[in-house]
Amino acid sequence: MEFLLLALFVSGACGCGLPTFPPALNRVVGGVDAKPHSWPWQVSLQFKGETSGRFYHTCGGTLISNQWIITAAHCIGSRTYRVYLGKHNQKDYSEAGSISFSPAKIVVHEDWDRQKLCNDIALIKLPNPITFSHTVKPACLPDLGKILPHNYPCYVTGWGRIETIGPSANMLQQALLPVVDYPTCISPDWWGNNLVTNNMVCAGGDGEKGGCSGDSGGPLSCQSSSGSWEVHGVVSFGSSLGCNYRRKPTIFTRVSAYISWINTVVTRN
Repeated sequence: MEFLLLALFVSGACGCGLPTFPPALNRVVGGVDAKPHSWPWQVSLQFKGETSGRFYHTCGGTLISNQWIITAAHCIGSRTYRVYLGKHNQKDYSEAGSISFSPAKIVVHEDWDRQKLCNDIALIKLPNPITFSHTVKPACLPDLGKILPHNYPCYVTGWGRIETIGPSANMLQQALLPVVDYPTCISPDWWGNNLVTNNMVCAGGDGEKGGCSGDSGGPLSCQSSSGSWEVHGVVSFGSSLGCNYRRKPTIFTRVSAYISWINTVVTRN
C-alpha cells in the first residue's frame, strides 16, 4: 500500500513541477526578482496581527498536491494563519491569479526538536481540493531517499530579506544555490557536525546569496532530468553570522527523507 501511495503522490498526477511560465534561470550570484508565476508552487504563509487584524507574510511553503502544502515546523505557532497561492507581489492585494485559504489542518512533525533543529517540517491541509491554474501548480516530490550530488543547481525562492539587515522583498525572489554535499557541509571549516544531519540539505555558501528571514519554510527547487521541478528542501536555518556568510550554506530539511511521513499524514487526514 505504501508503494502505491508513494507512486501516486510523488508523480503528483497532472503535470507537477511544470510551470506554465518557465523560470528565468540566472546563473549569476545573488538573488533577482523571479519571473511572475514561474514558481507556481510557491506559497506565502501569513499570520493575523492581533491588533490590526491584517495578515502579514511570515514564511514560505510549497504546494505538493491539490490539498497539501509543505512548510517548516518552526514557522508554526499559536497564531491564526492563512496561505496565499499564486502570489508574486506581496503589496498587490488583488493580484490576478492569487487566492488565499484558511488551513483546515496543520500537522507538525511529531519529533520536531526546536533545540537541535531536527525534523523541521510540517504539512498544511487546505479546506478543499483546489483546481490548478497557470499561476497555481504543485511541485513534484523527489523519490524516497534521493540525494543530489555536490554542486547540483537548485533555486531558493521567497519573500525574505534581501540582505541580513533590511526590509523583506515585495516581489518574489529567486537565487541559484548549488547543493553542497554532506561531507563538505559538515567539515570543520564549513558547518561542522554539531547541527547538520543527513536528513538535511546544504545549498549555497558562496558568500553571495542564501535563504534569509522570511524565506523559512519555502522550497529548494531542483530540476530533474525529465525537466520537471522537484522540491528537495524546506528552508530551515542559516548562520547567525549572516544570511550570505561564506561556507555557511543555507540548511534545508531534506524532503526525500520524509516521503513516508508525508504519505502517512496525508493518508490519516
